[in-house]
Amino acid sequence: MTRLKIEVSVPESHVEQVVDALHAAGAGRAGEYARCTSVWRITGSWLPSPDARPYQGTAGEVQRAEECRVESFCEREQAAAVLKAVRAAHPYEEAVVHFLPLYDPAADDM
Repeated sequence: MTRLKIEVSVPESHVEQVVDALHAAGAGRAGEYARCTSVWRITGSWLPSPDARPYQGTAGEVQRAEECRVESFCEREQAAAVLKAVRAAHPYEEAVVHFLPLYDPAADDM
Protein backbone atom coordinates (compact mmCIF):
# COMPACT_ATOMS: atom_id res chain seq x y z
CA MET A 1 0.00 0.00 0.00
CA THR A 2 1.09 3.56 -0.70
CA ARG A 3 0.65 6.08 2.07
CA LEU A 4 -0.07 9.70 1.13
CA LYS A 5 0.53 12.91 3.02
CA ILE A 6 -2.48 15.24 2.99
CA GLU A 7 -2.10 19.03 3.11
CA VAL A 8 -4.97 21.51 3.19
CA SER A 9 -5.22 25.18 4.19
CA VAL A 10 -8.36 26.20 6.03
CA PRO A 11 -9.61 29.13 8.13
CA GLU A 12 -8.98 28.53 11.83
CA SER A 13 -12.75 28.57 12.40
CA HIS A 14 -13.07 25.34 10.35
CA VAL A 15 -10.02 23.36 11.49
CA GLU A 16 -11.96 20.94 13.69
CA GLN A 17 -14.56 20.35 10.97
CA VAL A 18 -11.82 19.45 8.49
CA VAL A 19 -10.00 17.23 11.02
CA ASP A 20 -13.31 15.50 11.80
CA ALA A 21 -13.87 14.95 8.05
CA LEU A 22 -10.35 13.55 7.61
CA HIS A 23 -10.89 11.16 10.50
CA ALA A 24 -14.35 10.06 9.34
CA ALA A 25 -12.88 9.21 5.91
CA GLY A 26 -10.13 7.07 7.46
CA ALA A 27 -7.18 9.46 7.43
CA GLY A 28 -4.74 9.92 10.31
CA ARG A 29 -4.72 6.35 11.63
CA ALA A 30 -1.41 4.89 12.81
CA GLY A 31 -1.64 1.61 14.70
CA GLU A 32 -3.68 2.23 17.82
CA TYR A 33 -3.79 6.02 17.24
CA ALA A 34 -6.41 8.05 15.36
CA ARG A 35 -6.80 11.72 14.37
CA CYS A 36 -3.04 12.07 13.82
CA THR A 37 -2.73 15.59 12.42
CA SER A 38 -0.49 18.63 12.54
CA VAL A 39 -1.90 22.15 12.47
CA TRP A 40 -0.06 25.45 12.30
CA ARG A 41 -0.83 29.03 11.33
CA ILE A 42 0.17 30.33 7.91
CA THR A 43 -0.59 33.34 5.74
CA GLY A 44 -2.40 32.47 2.53
CA SER A 45 -2.99 34.64 -0.50
CA TRP A 46 -5.29 34.35 -3.50
CA LEU A 47 -6.85 36.39 -6.31
CA PRO A 48 -10.51 35.54 -6.93
CA SER A 49 -11.59 35.95 -10.56
CA PRO A 50 -14.51 38.29 -11.28
CA ASP A 51 -16.79 35.23 -11.45
CA ALA A 52 -15.63 33.76 -8.12
CA ARG A 53 -17.72 33.69 -4.96
CA PRO A 54 -14.94 33.86 -2.36
CA TYR A 55 -15.52 32.78 1.23
CA GLN A 56 -13.30 35.67 2.24
CA GLY A 57 -12.21 38.72 0.25
CA THR A 58 -13.50 40.41 -2.85
CA ALA A 59 -13.52 39.12 -6.43
CA GLY A 60 -10.82 40.84 -8.47
CA GLU A 61 -8.72 41.85 -5.44
CA VAL A 62 -5.66 40.07 -4.04
CA GLN A 63 -6.49 38.76 -0.58
CA ARG A 64 -4.10 37.76 2.22
CA ALA A 65 -5.34 36.16 5.42
CA GLU A 66 -4.29 34.03 8.32
CA GLU A 67 -5.18 30.38 7.78
CA CYS A 68 -4.19 27.07 9.29
CA ARG A 69 -2.38 24.29 7.46
CA VAL A 70 -3.73 20.87 8.38
CA GLU A 71 -1.57 17.84 7.59
CA SER A 72 -2.38 14.19 7.96
CA PHE A 73 -1.97 10.99 5.96
CA CYS A 74 -4.01 8.19 4.44
CA GLU A 75 -3.63 5.13 2.27
CA ARG A 76 -3.87 5.70 -1.47
CA GLU A 77 -7.09 3.71 -1.59
CA GLN A 78 -8.70 6.19 0.82
CA ALA A 79 -7.72 9.35 -1.10
CA ALA A 80 -10.95 9.78 -3.10
CA ALA A 81 -13.11 9.45 0.04
CA VAL A 82 -10.81 11.80 1.97
CA LEU A 83 -10.97 14.41 -0.80
CA LYS A 84 -14.77 14.23 -0.94
CA ALA A 85 -15.07 14.51 2.86
CA VAL A 86 -12.65 17.44 3.15
CA ARG A 87 -14.33 19.38 0.35
CA ALA A 88 -17.73 18.83 1.99
CA ALA A 89 -16.44 20.20 5.33
CA HIS A 90 -14.33 23.03 3.89
CA PRO A 91 -15.83 26.53 3.56
CA TYR A 92 -13.86 27.60 0.46
CA GLU A 93 -15.44 27.54 -2.97
CA GLU A 94 -12.32 25.75 -4.31
CA ALA A 95 -10.56 23.94 -1.48
CA VAL A 96 -7.08 22.84 -2.55
CA VAL A 97 -6.10 19.48 -1.09
CA HIS A 98 -2.61 18.12 -1.78
CA PHE A 99 -1.87 14.38 -1.74
CA LEU A 100 1.86 13.64 -1.74
CA PRO A 101 3.32 10.10 -1.87
CA LEU A 102 5.37 9.18 1.18
CA TYR A 103 8.54 7.12 0.93
CA ASP A 104 8.47 3.92 3.01
CA PRO A 105 12.02 2.64 3.59
CA ALA A 106 10.62 -0.66 4.92
CA ALA A 107 9.21 -1.36 1.45
CA ASP A 108 12.78 -1.50 0.09
CA ASP A 109 13.43 -4.54 2.27
CA MET A 110 10.51 -6.51 0.82
